[in-house]
Amino acid sequence: MLTPSSASPVRIGTRGSELALWQARYVAETIRQSAGLESELVVIKTTGDMILSVPLSQVGGKGLFVKEIEEALIAGTIDLAVHSMKDVPAFLPEGLEIGAILAREDPRDAFVSPHASFAALPTGARIGTSSLRRMAQLKKHRPDLRFESLRGNVGTRLKKLDQKQVDAIILAAAGLIRLGFSDRIREYLPIELSLPAVGQGALGLECRVGDRRIRKILDGMLDSETSACVQAERGVLSALDGGCQLPIAAHAIIRQPGQVELIARILDVEGTTLLEERTSGSASDAKHLGEEAGKRLLAMGGQKILDSILSSPRSDSSDSPSRHPGTD
Repeated sequence: MLTPSSASPVRIGTRGSELALWQARYVAETIRQSAGLESELVVIKTTGDMILSVPLSQVGGKGLFVKEIEEALIAGTIDLAVHSMKDVPAFLPEGLEIGAILAREDPRDAFVSPHASFAALPTGARIGTSSLRRMAQLKKHRPDLRFESLRGNVGTRLKKLDQKQVDAIILAAAGLIRLGFSDRIREYLPIELSLPAVGQGALGLECRVGDRRIRKILDGMLDSETSACVQAERGVLSALDGGCQLPIAAHAIIRQPGQVELIARILDVEGTTLLEERTSGSASDAKHLGEEAGKRLLAMGGQKILDSILSSPRSDSSDSPSRHPGTD
């Protein structure tokens, strides 16, 4: 263990949202317990935080919720960055690496509504979400539903639901659980209905390559099973050109020791076409497993779907995509 009196605090870069701060404080407490070190939180506003009036799918660019934090890491003004892994593009800037992925919270999507379940929604119900992944999958099951763009932090989205601006919202269960809102979840959507985003529910700790002090701290925090699963999912992402705010999804689990099972999907925006690949293999080769699954999806017709979506004219609709991951 490092001696606190002989080491300076770990400077942790984080976004300023309530959920991001919860995550950064959790990491700080884990570092205190495991390495005996105190931490200092450095709040950094990202591009995604500054653009709230436009659906993320219309903004363009990669890493909208991580870019400025990574710049601070490269500049040396912070020692460590805490990210929701679903916000992290498949390819990191030169000189940076994910030093550890922590044990995953529930990765599923959560249905929050006055209505008892997703199936119980009335015809034409309004669903609040800006995620093309969620919209496409849910449209496939319920094409009658209306989807409305919904941005903002968890509290803001819950408030809009309570004000009856929409009939239901779909959020990552992990965020609701971490913030103490698990009682608002009416239903955890099964992955057959809504396959999660790449990395959903997992926290990633990014650091500078070669920073031995920080890597020594992070080595004791890594969760090997979650890491293998997220590597497989991110392998799919890398095969799809680095990251997309597009109707793609991937989710991996460890069903038996050393073996990863992966499901990956590509859909068109309307949810009329769904391509799915299921595979399994060694956890030690998880990233390659995901990359091969992604390539097969593209060969099955996924490339044509993605090219069609990306070449379509942008509109004011939240259905207009661009290549970047988003906090959905």
